[in-house]
Amino acid sequence: MTHALIIGGGIAGAVTAMALRKAGIDSEIFEAYPTGADDVGAFLVVFANGLEALRVIDAQRPVVEHSFPAERVEFFNSAGKRLGERPIAGSGGGGEGEGDDGRRGTSGTGPRTLRRATLYRVLHDQARDRGIPLHHGKRLIAAETVGTGRVVASFADGGRAEGDVLIGADGIHSVTRKLIDPAAPRPRYTGQNTVCGYTRDAKTLPAARTYTMIYGRRAFFGCTLAPDGEVWWFANAPGRELSRAELAAVAPDQWRHRVAALFEEDHTPAAAVVRSTGEAITGSNAYDIASTPNWSTDTMVIIGDAAHAAAPNAAQGASMAIEDGIVLAKCLRDHPRARDAFAAYEELRRERVERVVAASAEMVRHAAPGPVRRVVRDAVLPRRIERREAGAGADDWLTGYRIEW
Repeated sequence: MTHALIIGGGIAGAVTAMALRKAGIDSEIFEAYPTGADDVGAFLVVFANGLEALRVIDAQRPVVEHSFPAERVEFFNSAGKRLGERPIAGSGGGGEGEGDDGRRGTSGTGPRTLRRATLYRVLHDQARDRGIPLHHGKRLIAAETVGTGRVVASFADGGRAEGDVLIGADGIHSVTRKLIDPAAPRPRYTGQNTVCGYTRDAKTLPAARTYTMIYGRRAFFGCTLAPDGEVWWFANAPGRELSRAELAAVAPDQWRHRVAALFEEDHTPAAAVVRSTGEAITGSNAYDIASTPNWSTDTMVIIGDAAHAAAPNAAQGASMAIEDGIVLAKCLRDHPRARDAFAAYEELRRERVERVVAASAEMVRHAAPGPVRRVVRDAVLPRRIERREAGAGADDWLTGYRIEW
């Protein structure tokens, strides 16, 4: 194994390239978009498991330096009643001070909040610093295994590339997934649009280092306070699936009006926070893929959202993609034949990622239920929070995951 073609320059692609370099395998990244920073307005969270995976490839520090921490999450219902609060798993307390290794800026193990475009830029810079080629404007259209046992990728611009393996890190609408299995399941629309916004004019501010989560009557809302005083918010808003053209055509004031209306009847700050937001609003469709039967062929494999997409409710998409890339690189290092490496990778990853997808889907179902289920949820949730607080290891299966390189 000497050379890998990585399709997709997002989180999974950049991390995989760096992990392969650590494993002694050369790679190059082929990104379809001109900049590699699609969905630029959205923000995300990298949890303890994702940060610890980044530590394996010496990429944790720059992510920490370009993000900010949260330590607790508090919950409210549509009437403004506080349902409880709990520590965020793996927060480790105080993510800005001295770390357990004595270095500044790496204490605690998460979670960290940053814009998706910022994470792309940080990871791309790290990949370039390590001498990894990154080609933009390269949209994959076909791939085939030739007589030598190598794989040849063809791109929409007429270009071609040849390598030992092709790694599909090309996201939820993966071309690689279809090349591996033309009958692969399509992404499932979850019934919600995810809308993100940023405002400096909110009159009610969330507590520092805290995510405030609001179960509205008609939608779910969350927000946190950045160190510079800006409120970062998101809403999971029920609605129909929008085409790419329709998403591009929705103006910020249309998102603002639609999302504010969903929380107008609630007795919470959500509607006011949304109304205080200017042009910094973006929306997207939310999808998941419960299970993809075939992850690989003899020369091709899929990782990240291309293999297992979760609804955004669990906020683990970035961390799962990071884990995938490092585990795959480790398997390619340890198994001379690609097919054996792919089988080992799938064995290590499938159960875990499908559990995350299922957990996130369950969160979608409970976010904005009918009146009777709302009453039950509001009665049960405080007790669940208390039990989770008492059993501090409840999230160990998720955020306590570590990769032994």
